[in-house]
Amino acid sequence: MDPKDHFMQIYRLHGTTYHELISYEDTDGNLRPSLTKITSFASKSILDLGTGTGRIPLLFPDSNITGVDLHWEMLIENQRQQRPDPRPLVQGDMRILPFSNNCFEIVTAGWALGHFTGWFGDQWQQHMEQVLNEVSRVLKPEGWLVILETMTTGSHTPAPPSEGLATYYRWLEEDLGFETHVIQTDYLFDDLSQATRYAQFFFGIDLAKKVRKHNWVRLPEWTGIWARQIG
Repeated sequence: MDPKDHFMQIYRLHGTTYHELISYEDTDGNLRPSLTKITSFASKSILDLGTGTGRIPLLFPDSNITGVDLHWEMLIENQRQQRPDPRPLVQGDMRILPFSNNCFEIVTAGWALGHFTGWFGDQWQQHMEQVLNEVSRVLKPEGWLVILETMTTGSHTPAPPSEGLATYYRWLEEDLGFETHVIQTDYLFDDLSQATRYAQFFFGIDLAKKVRKHNWVRLPEWTGIWARQIG
């Protein structure tokens, strides 16, 4: 299956299984402190683009976060995870945000924009610029944009897992002036069978074979964080 269709199918149809997978990620709890080193999330108005099943909102249960996602299945699972008091969720395209100007202090985009490099081919930058223009519009002056993306799964050394992502990361850093750092966000599964099953579900058969070969109940995972103030 084409990688574009593979991920689209997961996001459209398999929200519950996807959330089960990510519930095993970041076993050392590095994500939240890394984000709060950039800026305080407390009492801030936050927009989470490509919110999925709520990975970032669930890190900050007491924050004022609005989530946007294209896929209804993701939002249904997101709402279920945040019960009994879910934050606002909107189905929409991050390239055309349904919000007024200057209404958020932080915008996050976790493991979402990087898909553009696979879904839109040579046009990825054009689509990404549409998102960034919308982010600039809805952010308050000197608001923060924080982007999280994969820096590979199944390796003890962090690196962009594709040339398309490497080009995108360089663009963020060299052309747009984002500061970046990389953290370890390993998955820790209950047993090898579970690790193999979830690896194949999301990452494919090759990684599943590697997991079994190395007996990886703890699956190496790295995340890059790119951040800058807008305006």
